[in-house]
Amino acid sequence: MTATADAPPTVTAPAETAPAPRRRRRTNAAIGLVAWIVGLIFVAPVIWMLLTSFHSEPDAATNPPSVFAPLTVEGYANFFGADGGATPWPPLLNSLTASIVSTAFVLVLAVPAAYALSIRPVEKWRDVLFFFLSTKMLPVVAALLPVYLIAQGLGVLDNIWLLIVVYTSMNLPIAVWMMRSFLAEVPGEVLEAAALDGCSLTRSLRTIVIPMVLPGIAATALICFIFSWNELLFARVLTGTVAQTAPVFLIGFVTSQGLFLAKVCAAAVVVSLPVLIAGFAAQDKLVQGLSLGAIK
Repeated sequence: MTATADAPPTVTAPAETAPAPRRRRRTNAAIGLVAWIVGLIFVAPVIWMLLTSFHSEPDAATNPPSVFAPLTVEGYANFFGADGGATPWPPLLNSLTASIVSTAFVLVLAVPAAYALSIRPVEKWRDVLFFFLSTKMLPVVAALLPVYLIAQGLGVLDNIWLLIVVYTSMNLPIAVWMMRSFLAEVPGEVLEAAALDGCSLTRSLRTIVIPMVLPGIAATALICFIFSWNELLFARVLTGTVAQTAPVFLIGFVTSQGLFLAKVCAAAVVVSLPVLIAGFAAQDKLVQGLSLGAIK
């Protein structure tokens, strides 16, 4: 009887699958592509506005628009009064004054309030926070007529200080909520050590708390500045010619004579520049402030 060698076992090759890192790279590439497409969709109107601002009025009014039309600064020259129109400097200065001063007032009021609601919580601090939040539940249009009547009775219509008070009251609830979340991340042990060393409340707030939450203060200030700079409804109703702001001046280009598209686009670019400059200047503080407390 002859012994036969056992046949070697048959090994079935596993199905070929893409390695995990390769699949991950493909997924990331797809997500990146979608993000670029969405970003281009959002930034396309801004790019188109910038391009149109450097076209002449006949080229800007063509249908379909002429992309490769000759470039000119005629729209900017007309916006700054080269054609004998109104100069934009008083409205721009009014917007800058109202935005900066109201933002400073908001920070002066919001930081102590947020300190009392986070580090040294007052009694029923949740009710206080809800009260601040409830002031934003009222539609702006509903408060427009009472504010107008009060301003008319006090004789402060068309006054830049009226806008400063209105903008301060509008942005204060948002600033308190933002600063409260930032101040809640300040370690209590640091303040206790400062108190043991004889540091007063005012000094600890000035030398310890504020430097620690400076990115949060910058983020809050930038958001309040943007809200004040872009506000239109109150500025349109409560001002006339003396305290006219940049957004009100901007809508004045829509007249019965027609819409001068190149001039409007040039005006929109100029009016947007202060916000863009402030955002780029404080972008590092803004990112730190908005992410403060996200990772512990």
